[in-house]
Amino acid sequence: MTGSAAPSSTEPAAARRFPDFFIVGHAKSGTTAMYEMLSRHPQLYLPENKRGVGKEPWFFAQDNPNPQRSRARDISYTGRSAIKLEDYLSLFQGARADQMIGEGSTSYLWSRTAPARIHAARPDARIIAIFREPASFLRSLHLELLQKGTESEHDFRKAVALDAERLQSRSIPERAYWPAALIYSDRVRYVEQLERYHALFGRERVLVLIYEDFRADNAATMSRVMRFLGIEEVALESVAANPTVAPRSATLRSLTRGLKTGQQPVWRLLRGFGKRITSRSVRERVLYPVLPRVLFREPSPPDEDFMLELRRRFKPEVVALGDYLQRDLLTLWGYDRLD
Repeated sequence: MTGSAAPSSTEPAAARRFPDFFIVGHAKSGTTAMYEMLSRHPQLYLPENKRGVGKEPWFFAQDNPNPQRSRARDISYTGRSAIKLEDYLSLFQGARADQMIGEGSTSYLWSRTAPARIHAARPDARIIAIFREPASFLRSLHLELLQKGTESEHDFRKAVALDAERLQSRSIPERAYWPAALIYSDRVRYVEQLERYHALFGRERVLVLIYEDFRADNAATMSRVMRFLGIEEVALESVAANPTVAPRSATLRSLTRGLKTGQQPVWRLLRGFGKRITSRSVRERVLYPVLPRVLFREPSPPDEDFMLELRRRFKPEVVALGDYLQRDLLTLWGYDRLD
């Protein structure tokens, strides 16, 4: 069975320990930092977040919403093979019986099917959702998709303008195994995303956090999270994780991606040679830490005119979310100053 369907209720109880809680906040919204901080709490077990293992298994959101691209149906937009049920459950085998277990996948918030699948497996699960000011979120998301190689349009304005074409399966990069990941405007349907979880789990089991609050006061936000999970409130060291970067060169990034994946014969040869002359520990201690500095740089300042345009465009969504949460997000996010 793949992760595209809800787990069977006939699975043995010992083999069906699904997570007690899920971090479903958007990418580039503090989810990685929160994941790593919570993983240090003695009453919690979250799989080690290392090279794509643990955080972001995408198990409940692996269905591809674009059936025309059949070659990608069993692959997530990161290019990984779809995780199977037994492999997913094995992520949590290290948990003690007295620990709550958790998982974090950013796709779960914007996926239209993940909430129902999570509910089918754990109807009593607790959900932690994190939202960020829309324009800043989309700019950081665009840079992350460039970093992963699933976005090919380096101009942020042009990439957002491609939403209509991409909804029609046009202008989709070759490596975009999950085309819906590139529809930027869909990512900020915040109220719609929350309603899917509230309808299934109720408001009492969904904790809604704001990224800017988390950045301003890590300790206060984490105290809220621990109270929500019903665990002891302990001091957790702040973590700076998953910084926003920009590719130094599209050509260099493409070449190194080919070497990493071994997609072409020459790259398969070089990759095999590299593995023969270096140990895994050397690659992890020396090569992997150096590559990000070679491939990426600090992003250039944003186009403020376009950021203002985006804020005007998404102001109705901010108003709706503020009303929904009964909170003044217009002031918090500076939308009250828009003319």
